[in-house]
Amino acid sequence: MLGTSSATLIARLIVLVVAFTVHEFAHAWTAVLFGDETPRQQGRLTLNPLKHLDPIGSLVLLFSGFGWARPVQVSPWALRGSAMMWVSLAGPLSNLLLAALGSLVFWLGFAEPTLIPGSLLPSLGYLATEFVWINLILLFFNLIPLAPLDGEKVAMYLLPPNGRATLERIRPISPMILLGVVFLAPQVLSLLVGRPASFMMRLLLP
Repeated sequence: MLGTSSATLIARLIVLVVAFTVHEFAHAWTAVLFGDETPRQQGRLTLNPLKHLDPIGSLVLLFSGFGWARPVQVSPWALRGSAMMWVSLAGPLSNLLLAALGSLVFWLGFAEPTLIPGSLLPSLGYLATEFVWINLILLFFNLIPLAPLDGEKVAMYLLPPNGRATLERIRPISPMILLGVVFLAPQVLSLLVGRPASFMMRLLLP
């Protein structure tokens, strides 16, 4: 933590403000689109970062490269059929869109991808590289089918009845399982998040 450079901290701060804000706004916008006014009533239908950022989740992202924002609350009674799945999927898909947009910096020739932070301030190439990478990490991390992540709600719609029943049974302990994966099983986390993010990174960068 103490070895994290100022350039890296600044780059991650910029990324988290954009990525988390757009992610949560995408949830809110999609819920309202499907007829649930809860996000609008709670002031979440906005691109104001202060409405979406979670202080602890933001600090974790600054120093580790991943984190979380304040979840958008929705009313399940207002979201019928596949609506909940699309509301949940909207957040990760917004991170995929942001990663693709970030890669345009390289495709248009404004900078080259780099893992070198720079001195005090991040270079454009490093900032864009972090932007693409962290958005891809957020994409695949949120698709893990464990509550409270978006992937659990997507899986609840796509899985057969026995699969849904399994997710419902483990839901009370899903956050503990998730923490165990993050802190005690880095190989599993790499398989679920790191490898697909690296694959997408190779596809997006020239």
